[in-house]
Amino acid sequence: MININQIQEILPHRYPFLLIDRVTDIKEGQSIKAYKNVTIGEHVFQGHFPGHPIYPGVMIIEGMAQAGGVLAFKSMDAQAQEETSDKVVYFMSIDKAKFRSPVTPGDRLEYRLEVLKHKGSIWVLMGKAYVDEKLVAEAELKAMIVDK
Repeated sequence: MININQIQEILPHRYPFLLIDRVTDIKEGQSIKAYKNVTIGEHVFQGHFPGHPIYPGVMIIEGMAQAGGVLAFKSMDAQAQEETSDKVVYFMSIDKAKFRSPVTPGDRLEYRLEVLKHKGSIWVLMGKAYVDEKLVAEAELKAMIVDK
C-alpha cells in the first residue's frame, strides 16, 4: 500500500490537482490499483454542474494517468527511483476513452491499470475506473517519462 504522503514523494501534483488518495495494490511493471474519494468539497463541482454535481471525465482520465505515473516510477530500478524529483510523466495519447456512468460526490473511484507495452521511457497502459465494482470509464493511455 502507498499512502498519500508517499504518493506526493513520487508525483509532482498537488491539491487541487492530485487526483489519487491511495494505492492499494501494485505489481511493478504489470499493474496498479488506486483510488480517489470523490467529495462535494471538490472545487470542480462549483461549475460542473451547480445543483447536479458530476465528476468530469477529464478528471477521471487524469486520475488514471496519475496512477499510471506511480506505477511507472515504482517500476524503475532503485537508482532511477531516487531521481524521480527530476522526472515527470507526459501524456502522449489517450485512445479508446469511454465513459459509461456518471461519478458523483460520495463515490469511491477505483483505478485499475495494466501495462500493455513498456519500452524504455514509453508506457502504454489500459486504464479502467470503477465505482462499487461497476465500470464507469476506460481508456488506453500512452505516456513518457522525461527529465524536467
